[in-house]
Amino acid sequence: MAVDEKLASVYADVLERNPGEHEFHQAVREVLESIGPAVAKHPQYVDAKIVPRICEPERQIIFRVPWEDDDGNIHINRAFRVEFNSALGPFKGGLRFHPSVLLGTIKFLGFEQVFKNALTGLPIGGGKGGSDFDPKGRSDREIMRFCQSFMTELHRHIGEYTDVPAGDTGVGTREVGYLFGQYKRITNRYESGVLTGKGLIYGGAQIRTEATGYGTAVFANEMLLSRGSSLDGKTVTVSGSGNVAIYAMEKARQLGAHVVACSDSSGSIYDKDGIDIELVKELKEVWRARIDQYVATRTKARFEPGAQVWGIPCDVAMPCATQNELTGKDAHRLIKNGCVAVAEGANMPTTPEGVQAFLDAGVAFGPGKAANAGGVATSALEMQQNASRDSWSFRHSQQRLEEIMRGIHARCLETADEYGMPGNYVAGANIAAYTRVADAMLALGLI
Repeated sequence: MAVDEKLASVYADVLERNPGEHEFHQAVREVLESIGPAVAKHPQYVDAKIVPRICEPERQIIFRVPWEDDDGNIHINRAFRVEFNSALGPFKGGLRFHPSVLLGTIKFLGFEQVFKNALTGLPIGGGKGGSDFDPKGRSDREIMRFCQSFMTELHRHIGEYTDVPAGDTGVGTREVGYLFGQYKRITNRYESGVLTGKGLIYGGAQIRTEATGYGTAVFANEMLLSRGSSLDGKTVTVSGSGNVAIYAMEKARQLGAHVVACSDSSGSIYDKDGIDIELVKELKEVWRARIDQYVATRTKARFEPGAQVWGIPCDVAMPCATQNELTGKDAHRLIKNGCVAVAEGANMPTTPEGVQAFLDAGVAFGPGKAANAGGVATSALEMQQNASRDSWSFRHSQQRLEEIMRGIHARCLETADEYGMPGNYVAGANIAAYTRVADAMLALGLI
């Protein structure tokens, strides 16, 4: 798709001002390709230069993180917090610890987060952060020392009414605990709402661990229901085997699907009898092992070194690993094999060529900013519980999550219909989110 001529200069400016940040460029272009009809319908957005303002973060923080390993060696990592847009509420978005993290990575994730958070209907802005620190192979004490050093700097920029980080790739309950402990130590405040993804015993929310994956499966089911079908009886493949993938598989199975494949960076497994999700949980969450160990127990399953899951025939695909993992070639292969729906559990896991292939083929395609919004939605519910000193049951939390995901689906579908693009969830998600943020920015004046 082409960028609307009224927005072409904005995109050119983004390219010039942010050289080398290809993922950020991709995320911005994907939105600008969709929102042309909204810009045409609301000229006040153009006059107020809403789009250029949305594309520029409110604040970008870069800092060093010095820490000492168990052998006494000193390491220096680089860390970031990009506070992108707070028109709807405090900045909200996770922290990613991974060697691939660069400023452009965090900007792309933060930009996506603004739109994702807007779609939830909850009062949260968008931001993202992280570091090029790699927690793999590090001891608990090394990870604790890194997290403490990281928070020693970050604490001055966050707060429950300012910026509320959470976990993401490489940052789970363990890391959030170390981060929160250091924040509490430095500030001398038990400010539970400053971080989400906490453990249940100190202010965490029920279903937060499962939320992103569960929400992705619920969104996939809603897309199918809108077409007179459901996940019940469908064959599903899922990329990844981390938190999002595990719980997307679990919820899909609860909804009657037959999940046959998942993966990690070493390769993929295919189990025609259905993935043993409890075994995957044990391998990944307890033993922190590679996925090839699955076949040691499930001897009838097949492991393909270095392979992705997209060559395995399926009705529904859920990319839940990382950005740009599903290419145009992969998309055409899925379409040829009969795939009718794709729900993105990861952030921007499908390349632009892949997205276009799915849209052209009439595949129900749920973009990440809509399909995987369950995680941040539940984080916002955790903030709500912290503010009221309350704790909800798993059942109530799951009910609220599913209500929010159904609401996001309806919002995307209705907006796509309103703007003459029925069934196009990409356009529906981008326009619905953009107009909500834009209206808030207009109301708040020149910010």
